[in-house]
Amino acid sequence: MPAPTSAPRTLYDKVFDDHVVYSGEGDTLLYIDRHLVHEVTSPQAFEGLRNAGRQVRRPDCTLVTVDHNIPTASRKNFKDVNSFIVEADSRNQVSALEDNVKEFGLTYFGMSDKRQGIVHIIGPEQGFTLPGTTVCCGDSHTSTHGAFGALAFGIGTSEVEHILATQTLPQAKSKNMRVTVEGKVAEGVTSKDIVLHIIGVIGTAGGTGCVIEFAGSAIRELSMESRMSICNMSIEGGARAGMIAPDEITFKYLKGRPLSPREGEEWDKAEAYWRSLKSDPGAKYDIEVEIRAEDIIPTLTWGTSPQDVVPINGVVPSPEDFPEAQRKNVIRSLEYMGLTPGTPMEEVKIDKAFFGSCTNGRIEDMRSAARVIIAAEKNGGPSKVAEGVYAMIVPGSGLVKQQAEAEGLDVIFKKAGFDWREAGCSMCLGMNPDQLKPGERCASTSNRNFEGRQGAGGRTHLMSPAMVAAAALTGKFTDVRKFMGTHLSEDAGLKITDYSDYLTPVEAPARPAEPTEQTPQGQTPVKAAAAASAGLPKFNVVKGIAAPMWEANIDTDKIIPKQFLKTLLRTGLGAALFWTIRYDVRTNEPLPDFVLNKDPWNKSSLLVCTGPNFGCGSSREHAPWALNDFGIRCIMAPSFGDIFKTNCFKNGMLPLELPQSDLEALYEDASAGLEIAVDLENQQVIRPNGKPPIPFTVDAFRRHCLINGLDDIGLTLEHRDEIENFEEKRTQVWPWLDGVGYAKKGQKIVAVPIKKSAPKTDW
Repeated sequence: MPAPTSAPRTLYDKVFDDHVVYSGEGDTLLYIDRHLVHEVTSPQAFEGLRNAGRQVRRPDCTLVTVDHNIPTASRKNFKDVNSFIVEADSRNQVSALEDNVKEFGLTYFGMSDKRQGIVHIIGPEQGFTLPGTTVCCGDSHTSTHGAFGALAFGIGTSEVEHILATQTLPQAKSKNMRVTVEGKVAEGVTSKDIVLHIIGVIGTAGGTGCVIEFAGSAIRELSMESRMSICNMSIEGGARAGMIAPDEITFKYLKGRPLSPREGEEWDKAEAYWRSLKSDPGAKYDIEVEIRAEDIIPTLTWGTSPQDVVPINGVVPSPEDFPEAQRKNVIRSLEYMGLTPGTPMEEVKIDKAFFGSCTNGRIEDMRSAARVIIAAEKNGGPSKVAEGVYAMIVPGSGLVKQQAEAEGLDVIFKKAGFDWREAGCSMCLGMNPDQLKPGERCASTSNRNFEGRQGAGGRTHLMSPAMVAAAALTGKFTDVRKFMGTHLSEDAGLKITDYSDYLTPVEAPARPAEPTEQTPQGQTPVKAAAAASAGLPKFNVVKGIAAPMWEANIDTDKIIPKQFLKTLLRTGLGAALFWTIRYDVRTNEPLPDFVLNKDPWNKSSLLVCTGPNFGCGSSREHAPWALNDFGIRCIMAPSFGDIFKTNCFKNGMLPLELPQSDLEALYEDASAGLEIAVDLENQQVIRPNGKPPIPFTVDAFRRHCLINGLDDIGLTLEHRDEIENFEEKRTQVWPWLDGVGYAKKGQKIVAVPIKKSAPKTDW
C-alpha cells in the first residue's frame, strides 16, 4: 500500500492494488473509502446491523441522502416527510432512513436541506468523491464517480450492510477494458451521444466482467460533468465500473469544495498522488475498442435496451437487420415500443419530455437545454413546448436548482412551457409520482429504456439534454443541429455563475449516545456476530421443476419493477416476480401464457434461460430476493450481469453459467416439465430419465460458502486486525480521506470554498 510492483499497470490496477486489505481464500478484501447511501437499498442493511449488534465502522466515510422515492413537486409548504409524501410505502422508506441516520450518527442531506439531491450528483458536488478512492453505493450508476479516477461500482443491500459494518468489501479482480475515442466530435454531439454510440458498438454485455477505462483525445476534452455522464452509463455496457484518468480539469473542479482536501500542504500532497493515477505505457488490456469521434452524430435509442441505438437521421430498424438469434428480441421490442420498421426517427412523435437523472441533471445539462430554447427562438423555430406534450425539468440537486435559478435558467424553461421541479430521481425510474402512462412515449435524458422503466407500459427513448429540448419544442424527435447557429455558441447570452457561491461547509452529526454493538462477554467479535446473524440457507442439492425462458438481456426491472422496491423487508416479493410480463399491466390479471403462471412451472425451484446477460441493469438486490421468495434457488444461463451474480451469492443462491449447448438441452427438459437437480457438492446438473449429467465448475470459495451457509460479514471480521492496520497506514499515506469536513477527535475541520471561474460547458 501502495503495492510495490514494477510491471506496467492500468489506472484500474493501481486503484485496486492501493486498497487491498487482505488477499487469500476467496475474493480480495478491498477497503472502501466512500460510501453513498439512499433510502431504497438501505433499510434492510441497517436492520441487519441492528439485529447483529453492529455499528457503522466509519461514519465519516458515509454520506446519506433521499432521492428515488421523493416527490419533485414544490416544497414551498414542506414541513416534514410524514405530511409531504402521500404514498405510504415511499413515506415509510424515507422515514426509516431518517431514523437510521439519527441512530447510527451519519451525515444526511434530507428534504429540508438545500444540498439534498440525487446521490451521484451530491457526492462530486461536495468533494466527497475524490481521485484514487473506492466508492460504493446501493445504486448501479455509482460508476459515475469513475470520472474522477475513482474505482466506483454499484452494490446490493447485503453489500451495503457489509460496508457499513466493516468499511470493506470482498471483490474479485475484474478484467481491464479500454475504450478509446480519438478525434474531434462534431458540433451538436455531446457526451451522451458518445456513450450511447459506445454502448451501441459493444452491446449491453460488451463490458461484462470488466472495468472500462475511457481514453482518447475526445474524452480528454470533456468537462467533468460530461465525463460523469459517460462513466454513469458504463453499467449499461455491462461493465463493473468506468474510469477516466484525473487531470487538470479534475483538479480544477475539486478545488475548494467542502469535502475536498484543504488548500496548502494537504492539497499539494493529494494532487501529487492524483497525478500518478494514469495507466503506465505498456499496460495490458484484455479488451481494446477504438472509436472515431467523427463517426458519432446525435444519437437516441429505439428499443428497450440501451444498446438499441440509432442516429437521429436514421430509421426504425427491421428484425431482418439483425442476426437470426436476436430477431425474437427485436420483434418484442418493436411491439412494445409501438414502432414500425423503416419509419424515420424524426417522424416519431412524443407525449412527454423528461430532463434530469444522475446522468444529465447537472448545471451544464441545464445550460445545454436552455441554449437550444434560445437558439430555436432566435433562428425562427418554435419557442414553446409543442401542443400536447408535457415537458419537465428536474435538477439533480438543490444546489443545481439554486444555481440554475440564479442564472435565470428557470425563467427560460418556464417561459417556454417546461415544468420546473425540485431535486430528485423523478421520472428516471418512476418510483415516485412522476411516471409515464401505458403507451406514452418519452424523450428522456435518463440512463435506461427498459420496459416499464418510467411507468408501466411507458416507452422511453434515451438522448442528450439538447435533443430532449429539441423534441419537446417540436413534439417529435428532432436533429438538434437544425437549431444550431451563433446562438448555440459558448455562452449564448446566458449568465454564468460560479459553483462556489452555493456551497456551504459540511459538519458532522452527533454521534450515537451509546454504541450499537454489544459483544456478549466471553465471545470473540466474530462469534458474537455469527450468533446474532441468521446466516444463509445451505445449498447442497436443489431439485425440482425448472422454468424455461429464452430472452436475452432479462434486466432487473423486468425481474422486479420499481413499484415493488418500496419495501423495508427482504421477503414478500415472489408474487411480483416478472410482473410486467407475468400480468396484464392494465388489469393486473395473470397472463395465462406466461410460464410461471402455468402448471407445473408455477412451482419452479430452478430457472433455465438460453439468452445471455441475465440480470443486467440495476444493482438493487430486490431481483434475487423476488426469485428466492418465489422459490427459485438456482438460475442457469450463458452469462449474468456482474452485480446480479454477486447478489445471488449473497442470498444463498447459485447463478450457474453453462455452455449454450447444455442450456439448450436443459431448456428441452424444462419445457417438458421434467424435474432437474443441481448438485453443488458434486458440481453437476442431474437430468431426468437417466440422461448423462452436465458437469459444471463454481469458484471454490463461493461453493464452500453456499454449501455451508456462511455469513460474509462474519468471515470479514476475522480480518479485523488487518482492517485496523490498513486504516492506520491509510491515515499516514492519504490523510485527506479521514473525514475532511467532519468532526474528528473533538475538532471541527472545515474546508472553505474558494472562488473560481466556471468550467467550459458541454452544450
